[in-house]
Amino acid sequence: MPRSVNSVASRRRRKKLLGLAKGYWGKRKNVLTIAKHTIDKGLGYAYRDRRTKKRNFRSLWIMRINAGVRPHGMSYSQFIGKVNGKNLGLNRKVLADLAMNHPETFKAVVEKVK
Repeated sequence: MPRSVNSVASRRRRKKLLGLAKGYWGKRKNVLTIAKHTIDKGLGYAYRDRRTKKRNFRSLWIMRINAGVRPHGMSYSQFIGKVNGKNLGLNRKVLADLAMNHPETFKAVVEKVK
């Protein structure tokens, strides 16, 4: 009786891995074992950095809000405390966008909070 091998599934599995390795340099793109390690590493970095990106954006919004309220004689922490106290319903992302792109509107928000 001939030996039965599942070559269809094996080829599909290898093809999927090498497809994920497309664009890598040297043996990383066409040698299965090396590509497998590279893909595992890359997917781990992608998972980690999807979370890091959220932290980085929040930090950027805080810097922009702080830079926007300083000319009005307040600090970031005072401003956010008063915004939360007034229940304005504006999050840091919106406040940072106002501070950067619409300074007149942001000034109105600061005056309302004061």
